[in-house]
Amino acid sequence: MGADMKKLEVITRPDSLEKLKILLNSHAVGGITVTSVMGCGIQKGDVTGELKGLKIPGMNLIPKIMAVIVVEDDAAGEILNLLHEELAIGKVGDGKVFVSDVADAMRIRTGERGAKALK
Repeated sequence: MGADMKKLEVITRPDSLEKLKILLNSHAVGGITVTSVMGCGIQKGDVTGELKGLKIPGMNLIPKIMAVIVVEDDAAGEILNLLHEELAIGKVGDGKVFVSDVADAMRIRTGERGAKALK
């Protein structure tokens, strides 16, 4: 079993969830796990964007969602492009996507492994 799958961890604004679900559904993504999370990036939670690059003494944690999906390698690039096109509003806090290789997957019900477990 090779790393023929990618895990995309999408951290974005809660109000982007519906767009995200529509996008993934239209590209036959087999499943999604969504968690409500809190966090901040290099702006330390400043949503105005005026403090970029400044040292800020504290951190203001902002509500976000984290959606985790696993897709076949050949679909990952297109989905990343679509995430950018559909979710970016051009403001601080749009989010990030972390991409990692998935060595294997297994559907518990059937025992199917690899990319077969995604469908």
